[in-house]
Amino acid sequence: MRGRRGWASTASAVGGLLLVLTACGPGTDTGTGSASRTPVSLANAPAKLPIPRGKGSKTPDDFNGDGHRDLVLNDLVKDQAHADDPGIGVVYGSARGLTPGARQLITPKKQAAPTKGRLPAVFDAEESCDLDGDGFTDLVVSTDPPYDGQGQPPVPLQLLFGSPGGLTTRAVHLVVPPAARFGNDWADQPVCGDFDGDGGKDLVLHASGGRLTYLRGPFTHKGTAKEAGAPLPSPGEVPTGPAADVNRDGYDDLVVRTAQGTGTSAIVLGGPDGPAETGVVLPEGIDVALGRFGKGKALDAAVGGMGETALRYDLPNPTRATLASAGSVLDAADFDGDGLSELVSSGSRLRVFKGRTTGLSTAGTVIVQPPAHGTTRLVTAADFDGDGRADLVVRTYRSETKDTVAVYAGVKGAGSVTERPTVTFSTSEFLVP
Repeated sequence: MRGRRGWASTASAVGGLLLVLTACGPGTDTGTGSASRTPVSLANAPAKLPIPRGKGSKTPDDFNGDGHRDLVLNDLVKDQAHADDPGIGVVYGSARGLTPGARQLITPKKQAAPTKGRLPAVFDAEESCDLDGDGFTDLVVSTDPPYDGQGQPPVPLQLLFGSPGGLTTRAVHLVVPPAARFGNDWADQPVCGDFDGDGGKDLVLHASGGRLTYLRGPFTHKGTAKEAGAPLPSPGEVPTGPAADVNRDGYDDLVVRTAQGTGTSAIVLGGPDGPAETGVVLPEGIDVALGRFGKGKALDAAVGGMGETALRYDLPNPTRATLASAGSVLDAADFDGDGLSELVSSGSRLRVFKGRTTGLSTAGTVIVQPPAHGTTRLVTAADFDGDGRADLVVRTYRSETKDTVAVYAGVKGAGSVTERPTVTFSTSEFLVP
């Protein structure tokens, strides 16, 4: 799920393993502990495994509450070219990481809420967090409700609530009171975080005209927030996740971009009244990732542009550096567990830049080799096996009907991630009964 990028504190170490983003076959695993991992192919897994039942946890993206992180995938491949989008795929986790056999297909027909008697054709996962505070992560989904183009459009977002069995219930409409909206734009672009520091998860949405809709959690199973005040002033139009406590003051903050595509952005700081204060303004770029790339206490920001990446260290200080040869789509996570963040860069090649106490460097860059031919894209970076090191998930498209999702485990040492994927599968398997 693009945008569900975890920033995790991350690592440093000199040197690194160079792998090439080509169609060559994978090599030998490197890094501490990688030899004990066995690649898993969904094609060889049982037709379907039961989803483990949990009792609730504080683990992010844990829809069944068993303490293990789960993976959400949009844009699944189809059983035939030009067919309708089949829905949203969820792969559930375990103590060993993602278990592709324990998978779930979420479709509008089975789980969407109708609007004016009509089920949506579009059903895309947008954001995830525990909105009702019950220990089971919930999913915010974007839909295409009927709209005649006159006046304020309906709210396109729906909520799927987690449970001991995962995302099993029918969705409900997210309720956004008229007083919390501004203008005639869609109430979309959801970002989840604890922006007021009360321990509950809130939602920020796009409004229009330099405003953000702010919904204080927790949320009920009827889709209503604890409180929804007047829209807040904003330095841009596009709220962007994941939220993080950039300045370590106990309130989550978020990035707000001036527009889709290339443009400037700013850190909007949370506080007792929510995300109402504009912090540092970031350079023009296409994407922003937050992480602890150097030795400072505050998080840092990397701004992806065409051909290079501009960096601002120790936010909100205005220092700036440039990292050459990075791509435009970014993520950040701690792959080797040393407390500093590596930067993942996706462009013509997929690279992992090492975090050091002095900041990011091109020395020791890891270039990740996908297990299949095609166009490879970054999915997310997060800890799926609970070992304290993030794992890298990438996806290679070969056509509308063929793809490969690969998980590279985070490892100690210079390599950052395993050379070969520890889990591989195709999203076509979600279509298998």
